Amino acid sequence: MALVPNYLEDRLCLNVLANSVENAKDCYEAAEGHVLLGVLSKNYNSDAFAIEAMKKYQEATNNALSVGLGAGDPNQSAMVSRISAKLQPQHVNQVFTGAGTSRALLGQSETIVNALVSPTGKVGYVDIATGPLSSQQQAAEVPVDTAIALLKDMGASSLKYFPMKGLTHKEEYIEVAQACARNDFYLEPTGGIDLSNFEEIVQIAIDAGVQKVIPHVYSSIIDKASGDTRPGDVKQLLGMMKSALVKE
Repeated sequence: MALVPNYLEDRLCLNVLANSVENAKDCYEAAEGHVLLGVLSKNYNSDAFAIEAMKKYQEATNNALSVGLGAGDPNQSAMVSRISAKLQPQHVNQVFTGAGTSRALLGQSETIVNALVSPTGKVGYVDIATGPLSSQQQAAEVPVDTAIALLKDMGASSLKYFPMKGLTHKEEYIEVAQACARNDFYLEPTGGIDLSNFEEIVQIAIDAGVQKVIPHVYSSIIDKASGDTRPGDVKQLLGMMKSALVKE
């Protein structure tokens, strides 16, 4: 199975949550394959159960599996690394301090390993204290270029910027996108993204020149009754991704 995500025009790939294998298949088709399906490690009581379940998602979507933490829970970091080593998915979600472990256990450089950093309220700075212990301490605010260099040292692929709260941190996000572009690093905007702000958020990253952009759209497109991500909304998001690349 392919280890590299199926990017739209080698540039954009959506990341959404899958509530079931069937929901994953429906979303995969709606996105014409340009999607990663998030399955949360937090939902499983053991590595063995997680691996058994996630293999079914891999088989149904040509390995378009994104192994998730669960709302960025740093306590899931070690489990994500362990199960990803066995699964070899296309995408791994990590906290800042977990990226190196995931990369080492994967044993290859193709799978995308992101690392979570958070807005600080200061343009040009991000909080890297997102690990199990560090997240309980005072924020560690560092220049975004330094954060990216540290992540490159650890073998990470991309910066997961969370929680963005939509466009609340727009000026900070613009600088993060420009930093990713000038340092040849991928970007994953996450948190509060919906059908109303998605295109602008993606366009900012594309206009900045980011090589690969993986926007995460979660709760805003989930049907509250069924818990499924709505394939119709995924199709709309794909249309916006195509539009953003046309405008470039």
